Amino acid sequence: MNSLLDRLNPPQLAAVTLPPAHALILAGAGSGKTRVLTTRIAWLISNRQVAPPGVLAVTFTNKAAKEMQTRLAAILPINVRGMWIGTFHGLCNRLLRAHYRDAGLPQLFQILDSADQQASVKRLLKSLNVDDEKFPPRELCHFINAQKEQGLRAAAVEAAFGYTDDWARKRVGLYEAYEAQCQREGVVDFAELLLRSYELLERNEPLRRHYQERFRHILVDEFQDTNKLQYRWLKLLAGGGAALFCVGDDDQSIYAFRGADVGNMADFEREFQVQNLIRLEQNYRSHGNILDAANAIIKNNPSRLGKNLWTEAGSGEPIRIYESYSDGDEARWIVEEIRALVREGHARAEIALLYRSNAQSRALEHALFNAGLPYRVYGGLRFFERAEIKHALAYLRLIANTDDDTAFARVVNFPARGIGARSLENLQDAAKAANSSLHAAIPQVAGAGGVKLAGFAQLIVKLREAAHLPLPELVDHVIELSGLRTHYKNEKEGQERLDNLDELINAAASFVAEEGTPNQDGEITGEFGNDLSSFSSDITPAALVFTETVQPMLASFLAHASLEAGEHQAGEGDDALQLMTVHSAKGLEFNVVFISGLEDGLFPHENSMSEDKGLEEERRLMYVAVTRARQRLYLSFAQTRMLHGQTRYNLPSRFLDEVPDELVKWLTPRAGKGGFAVSSAPTFTSAPRRSESSGGSGFRIGQSVMHAKFGLGVIVNAEGSGTDARVQVNFGHAGMKWLALSVAKLEAA
Repeated sequence: MNSLLDRLNPPQLAAVTLPPAHALILAGAGSGKTRVLTTRIAWLISNRQVAPPGVLAVTFTNKAAKEMQTRLAAILPINVRGMWIGTFHGLCNRLLRAHYRDAGLPQLFQILDSADQQASVKRLLKSLNVDDEKFPPRELCHFINAQKEQGLRAAAVEAAFGYTDDWARKRVGLYEAYEAQCQREGVVDFAELLLRSYELLERNEPLRRHYQERFRHILVDEFQDTNKLQYRWLKLLAGGGAALFCVGDDDQSIYAFRGADVGNMADFEREFQVQNLIRLEQNYRSHGNILDAANAIIKNNPSRLGKNLWTEAGSGEPIRIYESYSDGDEARWIVEEIRALVREGHARAEIALLYRSNAQSRALEHALFNAGLPYRVYGGLRFFERAEIKHALAYLRLIANTDDDTAFARVVNFPARGIGARSLENLQDAAKAANSSLHAAIPQVAGAGGVKLAGFAQLIVKLREAAHLPLPELVDHVIELSGLRTHYKNEKEGQERLDNLDELINAAASFVAEEGTPNQDGEITGEFGNDLSSFSSDITPAALVFTETVQPMLASFLAHASLEAGEHQAGEGDDALQLMTVHSAKGLEFNVVFISGLEDGLFPHENSMSEDKGLEEERRLMYVAVTRARQRLYLSFAQTRMLHGQTRYNLPSRFLDEVPDELVKWLTPRAGKGGFAVSSAPTFTSAPRRSESSGGSGFRIGQSVMHAKFGLGVIVNAEGSGTDARVQVNFGHAGMKWLALSVAKLEAA
């Protein structure tokens, strides 16, 4: 034990050897909090201050719990299985299994995961003849779980909020009916585990006193991520005089959307009159410049408990900042920089690309795919593998080929339009008998199911009527008319899926810009002309009846999406780049980190501007992102970014201004405060040059121009030079057009 204590720095040692009293340990990023927690438990047991069964340790992941048990087993010459170490859900499950009768549960009660819970809610709605479009199961699950995490049963919800409108009362009624169904079936969801456990201890005084007397030391990891009910559960167990040892970092509280309440830390300090507040500020992960930048950013948040990270590892390299003209240029620059890093000897697996929103991964993935660089999306799916993207692509595939049974089956009842399993079985039987596609067999299905199937067929006809639209507009039209946008708007957490669908429009616009060639008007419409051989190979000849309206560009775009989706994603053991959102990156660290998309409205997210303390959480998210880097940190932003297939102009993120000048190295001319660099950014080998003037042609971004066919427009983007120069012009009613200046006869307006 003494050898373990010798490896601790003074604040860590002070935390480990505290007397049995309440303590709050403010553990900064990379400060060794796991070592402190495990060594604290080992020290308590070694000094006979507590027996192993008297320890309760709460972690936020099963991985962290297993790591703690493994470390303790290596330290202590005893069996550590007597200790209760686990997640909130795991510990509550253990408690309910031991006292299932008192909890009103069957001995072998089952736990519903999120998919099971949604299925259970769907069954409930069907049994009650409730319209699942008015009450989407996914949203109803979110509502139920949110109430449980606040400690509210259905009756308490109505009493607390006094709902008066029918819709709100109905939702509370469905919560009550769901509870009754779960009780009848002997099942519990994840939120129920904690609430049922809390209620059991609260109402059963002998049982509560038993566990209060048993657990004399309660240790909590990631305390900043606890919600209200979890904190109340801890207070209940500690009510008999147990010592609460809470380790957390208020500067890394980034899960308010999951119900985490950073205020629990201040409440704990006040309600338990905590005398032992220890700050772990020495960082063992990052170089000094990175830590100084993180400190400078986070100090702008008020109401912090306060700490300042430092290291003995030296200042290290300056933080590199890059300004690009567009998100595509930003992605290409990142690819070139990664290639240089790999040539220098950096392992790809030690390079992370972080972004605020999942939708941002599309441009990065596309650039990496084109460059042949292996990558892995950590904690998520590649862009073209995401469900909402597959739904939209399925509708697009049906425009190109109504005989595509796979696409048909995917969206015939998504969003839900009342086409049930029996109707689909009848349709499949009819298609088999006629040796036809599912779509072609629709007229053979009778009854109400046939009517609804005919309605879906009519929707496909309407979508195909719009096939003449430019590809980005067609994608936007499909997302809207199919009902996908409305469906995800009605989901409580559907915004991320909407962002991804918007990014699909951007992907279509980028595809046209990259793959297109100018026609006689100078418009870049596609290299395929009317050559039907350029259609994707999975489109059958029978599907080409709409050749005058279906764009060859659409078929090529679908083939492109399939190729990117079909590209093998690198596995865990492969030397591959790591792509992830900042939320997914928490708890991880890398030698090199890129944080892209640092623009106001993106990071910090535009929603944070209107939410109470939203900007503070965004700043904590930036703090987490910065402190993932060990040796080298890149920050990048773009002047323009595609949104809904249109170019959007953003200001640089305010977080860039919060990084001290002496810590950074600008790889492009320095942007002014709150603006962009006046001169053009340097270029790199694989990227076209973009500048304010279009290749010396005399035109500039922002200039009004006239085109013989499209009329009056404004130049919003430019790239290339000489005969390769082209501009992007917003023609208003005629839409956005990329024009080759060597062909288009543009005139200054």
